[in-house]
Amino acid sequence: MTWPATERYFPTAVPGGLGLVQDILNTAPSGGAPDADLLGDVAAAQAWISAALPTWAERTGRTAVRLTLTEEDLPKLRQLREQLRRALHSRCGSTGGASDGDDGDGDGGDNGTARFTSCALQVSLHGDAALTTEPEGEGWRWLTSAVLCEALLAQTTGEWRRLKICRNERCATAFYDRSRNNSGVWHSTRDCGNAANLRASRQRRRAGAEAEPATGGQA
Repeated sequence: MTWPATERYFPTAVPGGLGLVQDILNTAPSGGAPDADLLGDVAAAQAWISAALPTWAERTGRTAVRLTLTEEDLPKLRQLREQLRRALHSRCGSTGGASDGDDGDGDGGDNGTARFTSCALQVSLHGDAALTTEPEGEGWRWLTSAVLCEALLAQTTGEWRRLKICRNERCATAFYDRSRNNSGVWHSTRDCGNAANLRASRQRRRAGAEAEPATGGQA
């Protein structure tokens, strides 16, 4: 089983349940690409979540869940996606990247900090002292609960800091940074990284060419 949104862009898959967070981020079309927004209409959203949840269950050892989405769920899910994107950009010190727009209320304060909608989460204590979490609610509430739960669990393991948005604004794909020192900024060094390096090289050559006449006139 694969993550249906993420596999469109071929970034390295995120381990475990964090893949659900990566996948909802990658439901957005990659900048400049003709890919459909998988949260753009009910049919596309339902097809996405129906394929993503079996993968989530398999990767986390949970019971398979069947979730039905309606038209009313979509603005809330697009809002969640945008809030996640903004939060990851903010953490990496970047203000660029694709934006889905503001589809709901309470999306940030004066300091630009995204405020997530509160959702119920069931935490259970078992006889062997193990703690487990289960999302609650229906529609967008259940999915928001599941996504934020996985992000919280990933934060405790240190994996959350490796989920990033590609610095190439025309791409903005969510990827998992597997570099040893967590220094990656491109979802694909060959594609996005090389393109950025070529643009920077052209700008340096252009700046150098513009500076030469002035320097020569002073000599």
